[in-house]
Amino acid sequence: MAKFLLLMNYGPSANCDLPTSEWAPQDVMAHIDFQRELAAELSANGELVDGQGLAAPELAKTVVYTGTGAPVVTDGPFPESKELLAGYWLVDTTLERALEIAAKASAAPGPDGVPLGHPIEVREVMSAPVTPDR
Repeated sequence: MAKFLLLMNYGPSANCDLPTSEWAPQDVMAHIDFQRELAAELSANGELVDGQGLAAPELAKTVVYTGTGAPVVTDGPFPESKELLAGYWLVDTTLERALEIAAKASAAPGPDGVPLGHPIEVREVMSAPVTPDR
C-alpha cells in the first residue's frame, strides 16, 4: 500500500465544454452528490486520507521567496487555457486501486448526466529517502 494523490483537472473534455457555472442546478447537484458518494465509499473502505475541492484560480495567490527581502505575492495563476485544478483525493491504497478510483472519478456526471471524462492525474506520494543515520 502507498499514498496516491489523484488530481482532478477540470476543463473542456470530449463530453463537456461548459463551465459548471453554466450547468443546470440539478446537474450541479448530481455532480456534487457523486463526489460525496465517492468520498463516502473511499472512507468506508479505509482508503480516503483527504479530499477537497479547490476554489477558483482567480482566488489563488502565488508566492516567490529567494530568502532575502520580502516574499513576492501575486494573484493567480491565470491559466491561458480553460483547464484548472479543481480538487484532489489523497488515498492510501495500491496503484491498481488508485487507477480504478481515478477512472470512476473521471466519469463523474456532467450536464444531463453524461460522464465528463475529465483527466485525473494519479501521482504516488514520495516518502523521504532513507539515510544511513536514520
